[in-house]
Amino acid sequence: MGESFMRTWPGTDDDSINRHLQQLQVRRPRTIIVYRCILVGFQRFVIKHKCESPVRQLTIEAWLHDRATQWPMHLVLHRTRIVDRFLDFLANEGTIPANPLFQLRVRYGQRTSMPVVRALLAPKPEEALEMLRPQPHFASFLGDLMRHHIELMQALGERYDTQAARFLRFDRFLQGRLDLTGQPLAILLRQWAIANPTLEHAWECDELGRNLAKAWRRVDPTIVMPSPDRRLKCQVERQRRQPYIYTPEEIRHLLDVALQFPSPRATLRPLTLYTMLVLAYCAGLRVSEIVHLDLGDVNLKDGEIAIRDTKFFKSRTLPLTHSALAALGEYLDARRMAGAPQHGSSGLFWHEQHAGRYSHVMTEKLLVRVLRFAGMKPETGRVGPRIHDLRHAFVVNRMLTWYREGINPQTRLPYLATYLGHKDINSTLVYLTITQELLQQASGRFRAFGAHNLHADEGER
Repeated sequence: MGESFMRTWPGTDDDSINRHLQQLQVRRPRTIIVYRCILVGFQRFVIKHKCESPVRQLTIEAWLHDRATQWPMHLVLHRTRIVDRFLDFLANEGTIPANPLFQLRVRYGQRTSMPVVRALLAPKPEEALEMLRPQPHFASFLGDLMRHHIELMQALGERYDTQAARFLRFDRFLQGRLDLTGQPLAILLRQWAIANPTLEHAWECDELGRNLAKAWRRVDPTIVMPSPDRRLKCQVERQRRQPYIYTPEEIRHLLDVALQFPSPRATLRPLTLYTMLVLAYCAGLRVSEIVHLDLGDVNLKDGEIAIRDTKFFKSRTLPLTHSALAALGEYLDARRMAGAPQHGSSGLFWHEQHAGRYSHVMTEKLLVRVLRFAGMKPETGRVGPRIHDLRHAFVVNRMLTWYREGINPQTRLPYLATYLGHKDINSTLVYLTITQELLQQASGRFRAFGAHNLHADEGER
């Protein structure tokens, strides 16, 4: 028994734990102490419950139930992640045959171990694990039809991501309602709407109905194309949050707060957030475009940045204002002094973690925290101004500048659409939020250039 155990577990000493901890990148020495304590405790449990194959699902279950009597659930979940990474390390170096948690994640289609851990702690673990198993994609009686339609639209050059996700949700609904197999389109849509009686879902059903009918009519010309419910669309648009147009004073305050952002361990972060906000406001960049910028995309000599392969399959080169270039140049100097890599493919907004650049999720969270610190957004909840509203403010301020300079904005809208990366001006008009000042400027231009023509026409009559 002892020899068999030693072949399936590294040993009773801490060598494997030390090797694992040495290759981790942590910010505080205390983190290593905490990790060591958790892993040593797990190893002792495994050794105490030695069997023919010690690291298996039953061992993990026993350890989880033992720890659940000692720790609150949030600590069980967090510390299981530490053990999970340790088991991955041992499996990768060949010390143990496999990591049972990894195998369960793969088997039940989970990206993280948290749902698996909750299932293993359930009264009936096998049933709980089966509940995690995702349904196959497009396996309903309309699955092939929807999948072929998505492939066709994408082959025609459409990204079609939003519509594809909507089709997938509808397919999962149909897989759970086998009694609807073979029913007409109208009944299918009505039942899906009943499943979630909200205004937003009703509009989603309306949108999906026309897309599905378009696909279905290719194989059955008798399918009737549903008429769009324009009243429903207006109700949904009124329910959605209206864009917030930042004033110049608010922008200055927001930038000042970004420079004072508390970040003692990442000293470059305040200037990073400041520069991100400058690009969002002065160039109208989306957050996704900001986080995907590489160092090689910046050309300070020509005063330009390159935005590559974004929404609508667009790539573009944008000239920047002198103030935005100055902020970008100051950030690049600080970035170089912080020891960031200088090759062109490195992330423009760099940090010291393994990824080397900020993710979309982390960028959004940090910029929202700046809004909260600035007092522009409540401490909790999804209310108040958004980061994306900086893009709306960019459009409104550009229109105001053209009006003040005596330029007809109608002639410049195609240029603005290109700058923003839109496929046509209809997408740009979505960002044109009517403010009081914009309305006054438009009225003034009408009085100056259009009113006398109207009076002349009335005189001729």
